[in-house]
Amino acid sequence: MALDDLPSLESEILSRIKAARDEREIEEIRVWAFGKKSRYAELKKSLGKREKESAKELGLRIHASNNNTLQAWSARRDEILNAALEARLKAETVDVTLPVDPQPRGKIHPVSQVFAEIEAIFADMGFSVRYGPDIEDDFHNFTALNFPPGHPAREMHDTFFFEEKEDGSRMVLRTHTSPVQVRTMTSEKPPIRIIAPGRTFRCDSDQTHTPMFHQVEGLVIDKETHMGHLKGTLEAFVKRFFEIDDLSTRFRPHFFPFTEPSAEMDVAYERVDGAIKFGQGDKWMEILGCGMVHPNVLKNCGLDPDEYQGFAFGMGVDRLAMLKYGIPDLRDFFSGDTRWLEHYGF
Repeated sequence: MALDDLPSLESEILSRIKAARDEREIEEIRVWAFGKKSRYAELKKSLGKREKESAKELGLRIHASNNNTLQAWSARRDEILNAALEARLKAETVDVTLPVDPQPRGKIHPVSQVFAEIEAIFADMGFSVRYGPDIEDDFHNFTALNFPPGHPAREMHDTFFFEEKEDGSRMVLRTHTSPVQVRTMTSEKPPIRIIAPGRTFRCDSDQTHTPMFHQVEGLVIDKETHMGHLKGTLEAFVKRFFEIDDLSTRFRPHFFPFTEPSAEMDVAYERVDGAIKFGQGDKWMEILGCGMVHPNVLKNCGLDPDEYQGFAFGMGVDRLAMLKYGIPDLRDFFSGDTRWLEHYGF
């Protein structure tokens, strides 16, 4: 192409830019007019065959023409994009005067459902609900609950510790909701009858364990409560929770630092066509841990163990949801898959 054709080239480019109607056309013009094989590129290559002074003058003309048409292209592209956005906004306008969809879209997560069921059952027994922080100090999470120095639960492989403070202490993500019991005993006078639902955290992950899970713990403190009251309360709870009146249970001796004596509660079950059926069979499944509050815990909370006694228990909400509603894998609770919630939700 001859340099004398520069004015006509500029005129042609400007004409095509003006005629562009959509994003595809304006992009094709960019490649044709300003790309590596464009008309301007051909003219720039021809400058090498000219004398230095002539090439410099003509190069300035080409550069000025290129800038002029490029600015026109950019302006036209913005017009096209703005017009397309405006059209899209008009097309996607929501009419807020339309009637609301009468069908509910969301579903209640099984964990939320079981929390509500547990709270309702214990509310009927006269329990109230208490909450506490997810981040705890050593006293409330371990020391007040009679965990001795060097106890395995204090180790890094089981507990999420924060960085050390200047005094050497470290906060933790609570490993149980028992600190709520401590806070209640140190701030309220007996009689106490509470449950403490909430999130807890431990370094564990498999089909039946996750680093973050949910618990409900219970506490009763007065002057007359004994082990028989504990057994009666928990037997009444599991029968109502699993909706089985004839549900066999047993209590096995166990050890917890914060209760003495301590026990684990089992329920009878059998497998029928691969599914767990409670209330019958010769197999036993552990459901929760419990016991009489240790005298040291009462002392640590400012209560006289010669005057007060009581019981405590704790259960995994996720595990109860799996057992009651036939959910095979605990990890699915936290997958965020709406299809799973559509199937198991309430």
